[in-house]
Amino acid sequence: MLDFKGILGHESIKQHLLNAVNTGKPSHAYIFNGEEGSGRKTVADCFAKALVCEGEGEKPCGKCLACMQAESRNHPDIIRVTHDKSRIGVDDIRHSLLDDVIIKPFSSKFKVYIVDEAERMTEQAQNALLKTLEEPPQYVVIILITTNTGAFLQTILSRCVTLQFKPLDTKVIKEYLEEKENLPDYFAKLCAAFSGGSLGLALKFAKNSEFEQIKNETLELMRGIDSLSIDRVMDTVAMLSQKKNDINVYLDLMHLWFRDVLMFKATQDANRLVFLDDLMTVKRQASKYGFESLGRILDGFYTVQDRLNANVNFDMAIELLLLNMREH
Repeated sequence: MLDFKGILGHESIKQHLLNAVNTGKPSHAYIFNGEEGSGRKTVADCFAKALVCEGEGEKPCGKCLACMQAESRNHPDIIRVTHDKSRIGVDDIRHSLLDDVIIKPFSSKFKVYIVDEAERMTEQAQNALLKTLEEPPQYVVIILITTNTGAFLQTILSRCVTLQFKPLDTKVIKEYLEEKENLPDYFAKLCAAFSGGSLGLALKFAKNSEFEQIKNETLELMRGIDSLSIDRVMDTVAMLSQKKNDINVYLDLMHLWFRDVLMFKATQDANRLVFLDDLMTVKRQASKYGFESLGRILDGFYTVQDRLNANVNFDMAIELLLLNMREH
C-alpha cells in the first residue's frame, strides 16, 4: 500500500504535504522538481491519494474505496494529463485539464490534476494554464512534475508552491536495496553508487543482471567521448543495436556522466560527482565543453528517448545522439 511512511527520504516535503492534507487546505498548484527517479511521481500519487481519501485518522488510510481506486489508478477525481509527443501543446492541456476543471469533483472534496514532464509544455500551453492558476476553482489541486523549473514562465512559477526533491544519500539507497530487495552488499553498493541519489535508477540497475558489464562498457565509451572517431561511433551503434533491451540503462549512465561534467563545470566540487573515480577525465571534459553545449547534449537524451518511443530507426537515433556528444 502506498503511503507517506513507505516513501524513502524527503521528510520535509512529506510533512509539508501531510499538513496540507490534515488541515484540508492544500495549495491550488504545486511544482515537484527533481531528477528522474527522485521520488516525485511516487509522492505525487501518494498526495493525490491522501487528498481524496475518505477514511478516518491518518491519510491515506489505504482501506476506503477512494484509496483503493487511487491505488489502481481508477479514481475519477485524480486526472493524469498525458501526451504522446515531444511537447505538451495547448490542445493537450485544454482537453485534459482546462475543459475539465469547471466540472466539480465526482466523489471527493478535491480534484487533483497530475502533469508529468511538465517542462515539455509549450509557451502557449503554459499561458493557457495560467488562466486557471490565476482563478482556480476551490476544489482544484494541480501538480506539475518536472526536472527543470527553468522551462516554466515566471508567471507560472509565481503561482505555484515549488518543492525541490533532492538526491537521496547513497548509504540510504544501499540499505534499502539490501533490506527490501535482498541484494548482496557489493551489488547494493554498486547500484547505489551509480544512482546519482535516485532510488528509481538504483532499482532499475538492481533489476538488470548485466548492470556491471553495462557500466564498464559505458564508462569506457564516455572516457573518450570528446575525441570519438567516426569508426568508433559506428562500432558503438552496432554494439548497442545488439543490446536494445538494455538501451535505457546505457542511456541513463551516459546521462549521469554528462550530468557530472556539467556539475563539475558549474561548481568545481568533486564531492558532488557520481563518477568520482573518473575525476580527472570529468575535469578535462568540463574544461572542453561549454555550458550551452552541455545543455544541448543533456536535452539530446530526451530527444533520443522520444525517437525510440516513436519507433524511429534505432541505429539512426543512437548515431545522432553519439555524434551530438562528439561534435559539441
